Amino acid sequence: MALLEVDDLHVSFKTTDGIVQAVRGVSFQVDAGQTLGIVGESGSGKSVSTQTIMGLTRGAQITGRAMFEGSKDLLTLPLPEMRKIRGAEIGMIFQDPLSSLHPYYKVGWQIVEMIRQHDKDMSKKQARARAVELLKLVGIPQADRRVDDYPHQFSGGMRQRAMIAMAMSLNPKLLIADEPTTALDVTVQAQVLAVIKTLQEEFGTAVILITHDLGVVADVAENVQVMYAGAVMEKADLRTTFFANHHPYTEGLLLSLPAYGGERERLRPIHGQPPSLISLPPGCPFAPRCDYVMDRCRTETPPLASVGNDATHLSACWLPHDVAARNELRRKVTGEPLPAQAEA
Repeated sequence: MALLEVDDLHVSFKTTDGIVQAVRGVSFQVDAGQTLGIVGESGSGKSVSTQTIMGLTRGAQITGRAMFEGSKDLLTLPLPEMRKIRGAEIGMIFQDPLSSLHPYYKVGWQIVEMIRQHDKDMSKKQARARAVELLKLVGIPQADRRVDDYPHQFSGGMRQRAMIAMAMSLNPKLLIADEPTTALDVTVQAQVLAVIKTLQEEFGTAVILITHDLGVVADVAENVQVMYAGAVMEKADLRTTFFANHHPYTEGLLLSLPAYGGERERLRPIHGQPPSLISLPPGCPFAPRCDYVMDRCRTETPPLASVGNDATHLSACWLPHDVAARNELRRKVTGEPLPAQAEA
């Protein structure tokens, strides 16, 4: 049984310009101890999907199901019940730790408040000792002293570590990490990801890692879900995503990575811009930016279907679902083969 199973999630917002279809029919599941990477450009619906699961998208029109531990639908739980789960059983690391941590209160005080909110029997002294232990665990130097610092006294990487400590303070069963490495240099990024991986191994926590960078999920995720314009374009295990991907959008994300493509000297960005979620074009939402676009792509929306004989590899594209035939088509269209790594 999956720890979290999301089925046909739709989220939309009414605005003065029209209805924003932020999430359109998203489904996924996460098993205990597993890491799922959700990847896509800004505005693809990654964060809205998980914030909706956590009950943080007030005013939205929501349909679908989000079953936690098989019996609790997070989308319909009364607020008091949701508050018991949020933080205690599902932790969340938000994208911007400086705005997520209150500037008026010390970092340690905020962690203590989080712990005592869910564990009424724990004294302030015990909660403070736990806060120091957590800060040490995530690599904060001199944690017994830094626990009394304010957020602005921490560097960006340290604030992110403090957010991880807070999210993991009650050993949740699921951790949602929303762009945990944004605005951090590559060295600190690696350290933050290593901290998450270490905590996951120690506590057996399942992780949903949200990012726009496929390189970030390369070392930590077992499965990857690629989103675009509020919908899932492709989902597969990590190796398939990198070496036998099917959807042109996944290919575009990979070709924009600096290290991907062997001898290639220049990055190859995806041309164009994502569509408006208020007035989506007919057919495939990626068609205006796709190198392989066909007439039916502009009129018919492709279903998320199995690629070849692999029931776990799904792609929403009209290209041949045989990977070899799809790669041959690429050679004809672009005049060049896939990068050597992608054919390994």
